[in-house]
Amino acid sequence: MNMGENCSCGSRLIVQSNIKDALIQKLIESLSSWQVGLPTDPSIRIGPMIEEAHFEKVKSYLNSGSTSGAQLVHGGRIFDKLGSGWYIEPTIFDKVTPEMSLFNEEVFGPILAVTTFDNEEEAIELVNNSAYGLAASLYTQNIRRAQRVARQIRAGTVSINGFSEGDITVPFGGYKESGFGGRDKGFEALEQYTQTKVIWYVNE
Repeated sequence: MNMGENCSCGSRLIVQSNIKDALIQKLIESLSSWQVGLPTDPSIRIGPMIEEAHFEKVKSYLNSGSTSGAQLVHGGRIFDKLGSGWYIEPTIFDKVTPEMSLFNEEVFGPILAVTTFDNEEEAIELVNNSAYGLAASLYTQNIRRAQRVARQIRAGTVSINGFSEGDITVPFGGYKESGFGGRDKGFEALEQYTQTKVIWYVNE
């Protein structure tokens, strides 16, 4: 979505270890058909970064991913001969740990960082091990687990078995460094435009 330059695009994939390899393979199979190029062509799935400064920032995550010990399993190429040259193909890094910048920072580009967990408690700890908390997506076949885990994820929007930013009636905003103390959309957004004043009248 928007080459990953979207505030609620997920850049971390926290996946149960026993299905990780199969899931990555499905992702690679899907991404292999994505064309990188000029966005004026309707067949193109990935266009350029918004500006050169941001392209350089996203490119730095390609370098830090490799040098920090993450495993590049798909993509990583830069199409510098195409248009502006600010093109990065969809990229997947496996074996990303919580100490790495790919795990801790907002990439805002087409790079996915894969980290594994073995049990529910570990998954929740990894999800919440972030300075950000705008949006998360949770996938499970167990609806009770979905409800239980969704309540524990510290993010402003949690979607279950899909991706959603909601609509105009649903408040949108984040926790921690993704938050500003208020919400956009929904009736909650009206609070941003409301000044509260207290007037005390003392009758002596």
